[in-house]
Amino acid sequence: MKRLIVAVLVLAGVLVAADYAAAAAAESVVSRELRDRLGLADDPSVRINGFPFLTQAVSGEYRSVEVRADRLQVGDLHNVQLRADLRDVEAPLSGLLGGGTPGLRVTTAEGAARVGADDLQRMLPGVERFSLGNVDANAIADVVDEGGDPTMRQLDPDSVARLSGTVTIAGEEYQPVVLAELQVADGVMRIVPRDVRGSDGDPLPDAITELVRQTFALRIDPGGLPFGVVPTKLQARDGTLEISGEARDVVVGALPGSGATG
Repeated sequence: MKRLIVAVLVLAGVLVAADYAAAAAAESVVSRELRDRLGLADDPSVRINGFPFLTQAVSGEYRSVEVRADRLQVGDLHNVQLRADLRDVEAPLSGLLGGGTPGLRVTTAEGAARVGADDLQRMLPGVERFSLGNVDANAIADVVDEGGDPTMRQLDPDSVARLSGTVTIAGEEYQPVVLAELQVADGVMRIVPRDVRGSDGDPLPDAITELVRQTFALRIDPGGLPFGVVPTKLQARDGTLEISGEARDVVVGALPGSGATG
């Protein structure tokens, strides 16, 4: 009985190791294919979720696939992060584990690009020690109560960011705090300052306020999102600006018998 138990445990370990090895091989194949399809300089990180992998591979259907690519250069941006979460993916086993080119059919693709604070600061001439953060409904209400634009109460907190930095105007140093509305249209990110104050919460002189508004107003094109995802949302997340959206029924590469490519 002991020998049988040991044998079963060894066999289970071998099967698990084989499953992880097969998943790693498939992830490598998909990574190389996506690098070419998405025009990336390096192979993205690909993770096929769900265990066991081989059961999914035999059926050719995968519940979830994650794709990540970091430190991409897009125009003036030097550190763009791309991510995509693919749901209900169809990929024939012959393409993933064989020598052919894998084709993927994705039911739902959620894509996003993140632009970091360092990239944003490079686009803000004269601004030092720049930072970016989230706000909540209470923070917006407090600003309105302190004399801010009453229409700001109508803003979704997810579409508002808190910007701060140090600027020198006419030889004097200021540390403004800006609440900005985040907008996205035609794949382009816009930062629209809605309220400007000093670091102590007090209003700044009108001339200084206007210069700060002009300085912190930005229009940023982060490039297209992967898998044909149409950007619909812009928000501050983990000290970055994230533009994101969703696409459905996406085909990448060629599936057997379909003749379709994407």
